[in-house]
Amino acid sequence: MNSFKILAFLLVFGVYSASGQWHIILSQIPESTPPESTIYIAGSFNNWNPGSAQHALTKDSIGRWNIILNLNPGTYQFKFTRGSWATVEGTVDGKVIGNRSYQYTGGQKTSLLNIAGWEGSSGNSSTASPQVSVLSTSFYIPQLQRNRKVWLYLPKDYNSAQKRYPVIYMHDGQNLFDRSTSFLNEWKVDESLDSLYLRGDYGCIIVGVDNGGGQRINEYTPWPNPTYGGGQGKEYVAFLVNTLKPYIDSLYRTLHQPEFTGIVGSSLGGLISHYAGITYPNVFGKVGSLSSSFWFSPLIYREIKNFPGSQKNGFYLSSGTLESDSQVFDMNRMADTMRLNDWPEDKLQVNVITGGRHNENLWQQEFPKMYEWFWKNTDFTSSVSNPAHQNHDYRFRRTEDTLWLNPKQNIESDYIIYNMTGQMIQSGKLEEKIIFPMENKPCHPCYFSIYENKVPVFTTTVLFD
Repeated sequence: MNSFKILAFLLVFGVYSASGQWHIILSQIPESTPPESTIYIAGSFNNWNPGSAQHALTKDSIGRWNIILNLNPGTYQFKFTRGSWATVEGTVDGKVIGNRSYQYTGGQKTSLLNIAGWEGSSGNSSTASPQVSVLSTSFYIPQLQRNRKVWLYLPKDYNSAQKRYPVIYMHDGQNLFDRSTSFLNEWKVDESLDSLYLRGDYGCIIVGVDNGGGQRINEYTPWPNPTYGGGQGKEYVAFLVNTLKPYIDSLYRTLHQPEFTGIVGSSLGGLISHYAGITYPNVFGKVGSLSSSFWFSPLIYREIKNFPGSQKNGFYLSSGTLESDSQVFDMNRMADTMRLNDWPEDKLQVNVITGGRHNENLWQQEFPKMYEWFWKNTDFTSSVSNPAHQNHDYRFRRTEDTLWLNPKQNIESDYIIYNMTGQMIQSGKLEEKIIFPMENKPCHPCYFSIYENKVPVFTTTVLFD
């Protein structure tokens, strides 16, 4: 696959100056289309945003959906949606179809197209296992002042056992567990882990954060690219480290230490995972960097050279031979850079997959291999457990907007209060009396977590009416 096509898949096309108009008319849409729906076009010309207001079709004088695109000559890939990837077009019986492609040669062009069916309204049901749930549909990202859907996979024995589990944080959450919400296909992370559990695997918690559609490039790149922009990856990773991970460690039986914490992604998600692993080695001890877009931010190589720590954590790198002309080369360059920086061979796994293409099918195959490499020879049972779910002698009482408690003597502790969407309501040093300003007073249950030396040691639910 040439570099131009892989750029289209990575959602990295910018806005083009207009040199001609392509008029698209839908001569037929499925009868099952809800009458209140709006139809959108998403493609390589708008960063594959499925609900871009600027790319909403309108009806002409005889009721046909249509849109006029101002484009430069080139090859464009696209699909029609009803505003999200959960309602993307499909076959007449609701199955997945590939991207449409059009060679635009400039000037005034008109295309008459049909939509055969919708994935989201043709009986296409969820493929997520019972172990998968949505932690929040609008988890707050204070570092970027945005909200995002967060998925959660809990091991099959989570509710029956009392053990604590390693955790892997993953990007592109909508593509991990459920085909009905995925871009083209899913990773089948849940099916892989369910299968491994039946073979005796210890179990692992997976936290999946949806990409932000049009914000994907921004959030998954640490530095801006002179052509494609981006550069908010540092804030996104800070969210994972300072907001999401403490929240997860507070509420679930996790093994919070770096050797039991991984971060995994593909394409731009692989780039930001790699960045997170070398920037926060004391947080992420395992890194899965699959089909990574190292080309987008060459500064990532410098970060490896400047890596200050002596702690070299485990990195799993993989690429397919049919992804792009430079994909395998870039991966090998990264591996060589790491070796020159004294990375131990047993902490670096590099896979070249013959015939592998840049898609979820490849990452679906690589995930269980990477997962087993992460935890090979790991004894979870002898690890230091997360004390957040042990018994501590903290007692609470509440009077209106004040919490009274008995902090431990001679131990300096901190507290954080989260609402049900993961937004931090208040934090500070733990004292006997904690007052909530009325503007911060939540109107629903909150999670109250106490930290000693930045480690959660106690969590409870507090009601404020």
